Amino acid sequence: MNADRVIRWSIWVYLVLVFAFVFTPIVTSVIFSFNSDRFPTVPLGSFTFKWYETVLNDPDFWKAARTSMLVCVCSGVLATFIGFCTAYTDFRYQFRFKGAYIALALLPPTIPLIILALGMLAWLSKIGASGQVWSIIIAHTVLCAPFAMGVIRLRLQQMDPDLESAAWNLGASEWAAMKNVVLPFAMPALISAFCLTMAVSFDEFTVSWFVSGLNKTIPVAILEVLQGTVDPQINAIGTFVFFTSMTLVVIAQLIFSYRSNQN
Repeated sequence: MNADRVIRWSIWVYLVLVFAFVFTPIVTSVIFSFNSDRFPTVPLGSFTFKWYETVLNDPDFWKAARTSMLVCVCSGVLATFIGFCTAYTDFRYQFRFKGAYIALALLPPTIPLIILALGMLAWLSKIGASGQVWSIIIAHTVLCAPFAMGVIRLRLQQMDPDLESAAWNLGASEWAAMKNVVLPFAMPALISAFCLTMAVSFDEFTVSWFVSGLNKTIPVAILEVLQGTVDPQINAIGTFVFFTSMTLVVIAQLIFSYRSNQN
């Protein structure tokens, strides 16, 4: 066996182990969500949808789900818009302290979430906005915008900067060039960034817990169910959250990869 083959097999084994480490707890949670026993023990009890029926008949779950969907959609739209504006500024213009500008734009995800959440709580409380749904949207937008910027920035770097100049020379205004040249080229990244930021917002717990008040999102509702008891509903809710988030991430990746390969 030659060295290249050994390296290739080693990489595959490493990837399998990494994915097994990451997904085994998730798969286990999904399996136990169909287990009739209250406690996650082996051997399993009989197959049942009881825990899903309990969750679906819980009005608090639906209220949290509506809040989560509203927050993640609004945060996704705002974060994608801000991310595009920031990425386009980086792509098109050269100015002093541009490095500091990009560093600040990418800063929020590098801050520990507990620190970011406390800062958001203090600021929102100061303006009398803590505990509102739109306060969660603001906090999630701040957290998600850098992710959108990263995806869109990567796409814009693949664009020939002379295309926009050519449109201007042919008589198009800056807005017309943006509408007919830049936005169509960046559309795969915009859709991908929207899906990705929705997934990040939908999963986010720490910031939501601090600023949500009575407007609980699904991750916050999960914590409340967990406090003081072991409830199999958590496995059912967790399965819903996992598949929702994974669907958004997979859609984002497929759209971005497919359209990028076409170009």
